[in-house]
Amino acid sequence: MQNKILMASVFTAATLFTVAGCSSNQAVKTTDGKTIITDGKPQVDDETGLVSYKNAETGQTEQINRDQVKSMGELDN
Repeated sequence: MQNKILMASVFTAATLFTVAGCSSNQAVKTTDGKTIITDGKPQVDDETGLVSYKNAETGQTEQINRDQVKSMGELDN
């Protein structure tokens, strides 16, 4: 019984690490000409109109108004 629980835990941990490792950086281009490189895919909140992302340079989670975003696209890593 304990072996099954241990194996399930190891499998779950391995799956989470694999999924987390698949996220790629994105480029967010703003209407004022700036390019923000994000760590992973930005999340859009339809209720507030904000785009949340983790800044790849600083590691900080930041937000920007969706109307200030010109385009978002995946980078080739």
